[in-house]
Amino acid sequence: MTYDLKKIVFNDLGFEDITTRALIPAGMQVKGQIISKEEGIVAGVKLAVEIFTEFGVETKIMKNDGEKIKKDQVIMELSGDPHNILSLERTVLNLMMRMSGIATLTSKLVELVKNVNPDVIVAGTRKTTPGLQFFEKDAIRSGGGDTHRYRLDDGILIKDNHLALVGDVAEAVSRARKYASFTKKIEIEVENTDETLQAARAGADIIMLDNMTPEEVTNVLSVLEKEKLRGNIIIEVSGGINPENIVDFVKTGVDVISTGYMTHSARSLDLSLELHKIH
Repeated sequence: MTYDLKKIVFNDLGFEDITTRALIPAGMQVKGQIISKEEGIVAGVKLAVEIFTEFGVETKIMKNDGEKIKKDQVIMELSGDPHNILSLERTVLNLMMRMSGIATLTSKLVELVKNVNPDVIVAGTRKTTPGLQFFEKDAIRSGGGDTHRYRLDDGILIKDNHLALVGDVAEAVSRARKYASFTKKIEIEVENTDETLQAARAGADIIMLDNMTPEEVTNVLSVLEKEKLRGNIIIEVSGGINPENIVDFVKTGVDVISTGYMTHSARSLDLSLELHKIH
């Protein structure tokens, strides 16, 4: 995945940082630190280094992506031209704060799940911010979660609207199998036991049980076992999953729990950048 770092920065910078140009004389050199103002899991460190490096700012990483941080802990040290650092400050902090918030929330969900069953995967859905999806997915990884699909070309996921237009579960799986490379797994979203059985018999690799209660999920899995269709099918649940109910879904015996909660409900982690003059 590639992204234009300069474009990201110039979206905020515009033609110039008027305040810094007005106040700070040319030739000054400064040192600085990015500091955590609360506990959490840090993310976006590698991205911050890339942005700073692109604009000639030297960096020293003190805490890596995915590491736990405490209040007042130094995440990164900086040195260079204050015009560059101040022009980048808000963009870098916004990205790191957003990503660290997602990583922190993801870590909490993963911990809840792993305490019950360490084999269950916690994955993030595509309920991400357009233009920021790569960074938000990377933050999920930093928090210990699975990224699921980054984009539509990452894998086949037959959803309800696809089925509404095709009209049949088996036909949808068949068309997907014929079109896609052998390297792509076929995943299908189902809403009831009948559709689940159809998907299993049609040869779906992954079946997503969508918007079901834990009791409904347990029943579906029981029917699959009874019909001897569980086999090697990966069973995923999704829809309305949050910290209050995620453990109930773990206990059903599913393989993957996917949720948009860690992206659409994450609060940014509070970080700051502090500078002091060298000469």
